[in-house]
Amino acid sequence: MTSTSHPHRVEQTGAHRAMLAFNTPAGRRHTAPIRFGRESRRDPQLPQRVRNGLLGDEEQQVVQVRLAASEAANPAARALLDTEAGTALRLHQLLEDTDYAALFPRVVGHELDAAEPFLLYAAPRGTAALRTHVMSATDQRTFARDLVLALCLLDAQGLVPRGVSPGTVLWDGTSVQLWGLEGVARAGRRRTRWGRAPYCSPEQRRGEGLVDARDAVWSAAQVLYQLVTGRPGPSDRAPADLGEHRVLAETLRGAFAPLAADRPSPTDLLDLLAPGAAGRVALAAATDGDEPHRSAFDHALRLKRQSPPPDRPPGPELAGGEVLCPYCLEAIRLDLSALYDTDSRMQYQKLDISGISSPVRRQDVMRGAVQKCGADPHFPPHYIPVPYLTYGRPLTVAMVGQSSTGKSHLLTQMIAEITDGGLEPYGLSWQSVNPAQHARFVRERVQPLRNGKVLGHTEGIGLDGFARFVESLLITDARGQTRPVAFFDLGGEDLVRTDAALRFLLGVDAIVFVVDPALALPLPHLDHARERWGLEVNRDGDQAFGTVLDRLPKSGPYLDVAGAVVLAKADLLRFQPPVGRWLDEVPRAPLDPALAYAESRDVYGLLRQHAGQAWLRPFDAIRRCTLHVASATGGQEAGGRYPAGASPRRVLEPLLSLLAMHGLIDVPGGADAHAVGWARDAGQAPRGRGPVRPDGEDRL
Repeated sequence: MTSTSHPHRVEQTGAHRAMLAFNTPAGRRHTAPIRFGRESRRDPQLPQRVRNGLLGDEEQQVVQVRLAASEAANPAARALLDTEAGTALRLHQLLEDTDYAALFPRVVGHELDAAEPFLLYAAPRGTAALRTHVMSATDQRTFARDLVLALCLLDAQGLVPRGVSPGTVLWDGTSVQLWGLEGVARAGRRRTRWGRAPYCSPEQRRGEGLVDARDAVWSAAQVLYQLVTGRPGPSDRAPADLGEHRVLAETLRGAFAPLAADRPSPTDLLDLLAPGAAGRVALAAATDGDEPHRSAFDHALRLKRQSPPPDRPPGPELAGGEVLCPYCLEAIRLDLSALYDTDSRMQYQKLDISGISSPVRRQDVMRGAVQKCGADPHFPPHYIPVPYLTYGRPLTVAMVGQSSTGKSHLLTQMIAEITDGGLEPYGLSWQSVNPAQHARFVRERVQPLRNGKVLGHTEGIGLDGFARFVESLLITDARGQTRPVAFFDLGGEDLVRTDAALRFLLGVDAIVFVVDPALALPLPHLDHARERWGLEVNRDGDQAFGTVLDRLPKSGPYLDVAGAVVLAKADLLRFQPPVGRWLDEVPRAPLDPALAYAESRDVYGLLRQHAGQAWLRPFDAIRRCTLHVASATGGQEAGGRYPAGASPRRVLEPLLSLLAMHGLIDVPGGADAHAVGWARDAGQAPRGRGPVRPDGEDRL
């Protein structure tokens, strides 16, 4: 798929006037009148619509690229617009004050979480190359240089434009402007079919192998060949008459190689077209402002590696068959005389299984039963699912953060991903601890959220003041060992309401600290969200984090509980480096410690640079702690619903990390190394800035 045309003058026929609200590239909210012209398809094979407009009282000429509501309901269509917006905004941020900015469309504004999302560009500069029949030799060199310059700038960000064609390359007689940004892909990802022959590379047309910057080199060479000869070239080999055209033969001969490995890189090609230009491009594309913050992460990891791990797992010593009650924190064991089940009114009724002789039926009845805990007669009555008592030491996971952070949505989507088989690639299987409880959770939480409904606050604290299971599962690892895993959802207001909730933390095994970017990051483009939710930036961190960390037992310089810090609602930051590239990262099995390191390092750097050290207190206090980005919904709500439905992104990764730290998932180097690094010195730790690709290259 490629774009075939771009409007570059405003059509007055059929124009209508409206008020348009949008976000500027600087993140500010802006409202202005606009007069739109006629609408058309940018490409018959793409969902985006396009129309010209006159914006504001000055009647600035703009182009709106948008999705109608029917198209925006398709997540794939929204993903295309997000790709285009993310690329355009990244280039704007990187090149705004340089001469290279003119090589790409100039973003005026965007509104991407609406029912009809859109992008606004300044009017295109020039005419699509498909309207140019034959170009002079002088113009050919300038055209080739500018086009390869654009490829180099994208390549420096790990991006590959897959839609380069005569319809997406504009020429104004002096320089190039490259459109078609909806077709950009990250280098190292699996190729998917995109584009039309002969402009897409042979591998890209077949959807084979990994995206490579040299895919775009093929496309650029084919565009130039058509401009030189007036006809398209072959779709799978070099043109037979290449030697007859000096510019092509001197510089682009290798660009027509059928295999990417045999083509020059954009940088190599630019060195041929304009010696010395590649070095200047590298300087313009450099983004090392956050390097001091990532280095601080390496220093923190080095200190953790130098601190010896505990001699034994945290928690009390328990006799065989005993487990720790998650409520009263006393040791309990299975007691068949204290079993209960619930009636139709959800009231506990005594259960007698002595008359059940069938082992199969007996096991089934016990799976749905609970046991009344009598370990502490002074503690309020509480009940434990029987399977929680029969599979060894349980694993308790607490979700911690203020009520606005999206913990409930994140936990709900974690469970939904598990029920969809998300654990299977890592050698894990699951069952519900209590079938009726699980069915109720799916009915009341998972299904409404998947259908686009905003969930209410989870009641993590009961009327009696102590924490309640939100959900619990039996997870079996690759060795056949099964452990109950119980999830608790605790808000900051819950934790300060009663000391019983805090006492529960003494027995917790793992904690997910959920960071709300609207509270943590004073970035301008989050101001609109803060205004909508009535929030203000809190430079002192989440109060719930401090409350929890201060109550956890400590036996050395670090807390021994496993931790994961999650930058939630990351869809708000999907155009903020480095969040976007992690949101786009597809799940990998088996777990890769290099990826865990790279994501943690990037998120640490972002929070340290913009939020401050207070928001990193969980990482600083907990020895085994990873950092993640996640979005439970994929977008923002409007009127109590998510316009395109709730599309989770990277919600399972924090839990996978915690399971690895507790030995349920095998990772290279062992559970401890997954969180604190492989080596005893920082020099051996991986230094990549982003995901390590399957081909061994760190491309981002």
